Amino acid sequence: MIKFITSKDTLPIRSAVLRDNLNNQLCHFEGDEKEGSFHLGYYDNEFLVCIATFYPQNRKDFTGTGYQLRGMATLPNHQGKGIGNQILNFAIIYLRGQKASYLWCNARKTAYHFYQGIGFEFISEEFEIENIGPHRTMYLKIQ
Repeated sequence: MIKFITSKDTLPIRSAVLRDNLNNQLCHFEGDEKEGSFHLGYYDNEFLVCIATFYPQNRKDFTGTGYQLRGMATLPNHQGKGIGNQILNFAIIYLRGQKASYLWCNARKTAYHFYQGIGFEFISEEFEIENIGPHRTMYLKIQ
């Protein structure tokens, strides 16, 4: 089941999946509490197994209202089951209702194929995020 959650709810999964078990408090992102930001979680029974955060954030090269996807992560034993796809589809429908024009993210190299499967396109060359690894910026037109 997909639910709107708090930024605090995202921290344990961000830590475990994205930040090599860094202290939860250090996994808070700038923008988590920004007006218009929202966080989604997928629950397997009562257990949170997948999270994603969305911030209103335009890109200078694009027109309309943009949102940035950050901190999407699924616990390892739940990966490959379509859960991330379900969260993104839920978010896209919600963002259409918010009149968003596009969604973008800085995707980890290991997730390129996942985002391409949903329809995201590359809009940058590969770049390195210190202590995290190679990324590319990707874009999805919503409306």
